[in-house]
Amino acid sequence: MRADRLLSALLLLQAHGRLTSRELAKRLEVSERTMHRDMEALSASGVPVFAMRGSQGGWQLDEGWRTQVPGLDEAELRAFLMAQPQVVGDERLVRAAERALAKLTAALPVSLREKAASIRQRLHVDTTRWYGTIEDLSRLPVVQDAVSRDRKLKIIYRRDGHEVAERIVDPLGLVAKGSVWYLVAHTPRGFRTYRVSRIEEATLLDQPCERPPDFDLPAYWKSSTAQFRARPRYNALLRLEPRIAETMKTWGCFSNVETGQDSDAEGWITVRAQFDDEDHACFIVLGLGPRADVLEPEALRERVAADIGRIVDRLAQRL
Repeated sequence: MRADRLLSALLLLQAHGRLTSRELAKRLEVSERTMHRDMEALSASGVPVFAMRGSQGGWQLDEGWRTQVPGLDEAELRAFLMAQPQVVGDERLVRAAERALAKLTAALPVSLREKAASIRQRLHVDTTRWYGTIEDLSRLPVVQDAVSRDRKLKIIYRRDGHEVAERIVDPLGLVAKGSVWYLVAHTPRGFRTYRVSRIEEATLLDQPCERPPDFDLPAYWKSSTAQFRARPRYNALLRLEPRIAETMKTWGCFSNVETGQDSDAEGWITVRAQFDDEDHACFIVLGLGPRADVLEPEALRERVAADIGRIVDRLAQRL
């Protein structure tokens, strides 16, 4: 409905200060022409919205004008409460989110307040992984502070293989993928993505962040993840016990069952699996033990056989 769209546009302008017709149209999923007409309609109705010209221009509300946010309906309340504060992971952020949620709940009508309490009693979010492994988000508040205040950040970052490096970056945004948080930053080498749990130290600097004017965080993340999925993978042809083949379907390395080879005379299944590299493939195959055979490539088969030989020799020495 147009009334909902006009209200959404008002709230966007209040939250962001100034937005172009293109930015508003993209967020509200309408054409720029429709957005321009909506802004003119708001102005004609007495809302002090005006257009700023130039490269830094856009639509803007008068600084002293504010509208009251309408109350939540039950569907909106349910959706909001289902995003429990525990999903942020870090305890300090959880406490801050809980305080904000408590303030919102206190302002609700009694009927919705009781509904909110009922919903929260029926949902529990456990952010820990099995076997007690969790993401270390102790540096997340500092990173979040740098992002929100547009300040440069000095980090000590532990990359794969435990190599540690110091970086001074321009933080551009945070992305939460499941329970894992990533910092998207600009560096002298271009845009980079850092896993927050691998940041061993984070120091907020006094220097302002140099933010590219046209940077779009969702667009960058979509492009970055597409490139990650399209990266070259290590392919291996494996012969597996049926139960193991089914289990591998739930793993990221499973690709597909070879056409026409659903199972052999012994009931084993041939699959083509994809791994990050040969080390990853060898680690998985050795872990499967006698329930897996390597058919291709030959280099992986020879490596697995050599590793098994070394294991047997060590065990024999201890007998």
